[in-house]
Amino acid sequence: MTEMCEEGGRLYAHALRVGRLTRADAESAPCLMEFSLLRPDPDDADWLRPVSPAVALAQRLNPIEQEIADRRRLSVRLSDAFEPFMALSTQTSVSTDAITVLEGGERINAALNLAATQCQSEMLTIQPSGNRPEHSLLQGLDRDRLLIERGVRIRTLYQHTARYSPEKLAYVAQLPVSKAEYRTIDELVERLIICDETVAFIPSRDDQQVALELRHPGLVRYLTKLFEFLWDRSVPLRTGAPYETASDGITEIQHSIAKLLVEGHVDEAIARRLGMNVRTCRAHIAKLATALGSGSRAQLGYLIAQSGILDQDH
Repeated sequence: MTEMCEEGGRLYAHALRVGRLTRADAESAPCLMEFSLLRPDPDDADWLRPVSPAVALAQRLNPIEQEIADRRRLSVRLSDAFEPFMALSTQTSVSTDAITVLEGGERINAALNLAATQCQSEMLTIQPSGNRPEHSLLQGLDRDRLLIERGVRIRTLYQHTARYSPEKLAYVAQLPVSKAEYRTIDELVERLIICDETVAFIPSRDDQQVALELRHPGLVRYLTKLFEFLWDRSVPLRTGAPYETASDGITEIQHSIAKLLVEGHVDEAIARRLGMNVRTCRAHIAKLATALGSGSRAQLGYLIAQSGILDQDH
């Protein structure tokens, strides 16, 4: 069970405010006991006292964290077992080994975990916005913590929309600022992970079920330069306000949308490239049209080009 029933949430909040809850009231919400949110009152058998939220949460998370730790230890043992063969493979490798096709989520994650265990100095990642499942976030957090414990620096690029994602903000808050740095930029196209400028991973299909593992020095060097180019133009996640309205009354995100509109992209493509849903994208387009006095989509493109807003340095 991972979700608390509505009645249980109401009663637990009440118990926390007043300090206790009758057993009779608790019977209407069995999830309270399933979550171990109440304990017997030592002074009165008819009453129950609320367990601290921090304690209750720790009790729920401990089994999950233990499972992750067990899998991590298994990953390390497997890496150690294959280490002698990796050395032999390096001695006999041919040029085709520079690009490896990884099919399926399990194989992709295994390759990423291996690269993470071998990473010594820095991991660079580009993560376009999107809802990642809880287990994926937990795996990523566990991997990042282990990297940081070994002294590896992490730099990650998100889109500006990540600033409004509670999941990403909570993820970032759990890692030390000195070792994990996060920035945002208006537009990102695909995911990218680079370890020690030695190996890089890029998706090969839109469904994220096929990836390429790149070990060709020239390719990895090129992708590293691309990352640095974007990094220099990004804004630290913990500071800055990329959605502020500029002097012309148009926000930064609307400038980005205007650029893509002029280039001929449809709403769905613009939303995907800027990491937002289509409805939000169309709302920004409507505001842009209002600001420029446009009565149609065709006229909007013309007015954007004539306004000169794309010629300004934003």
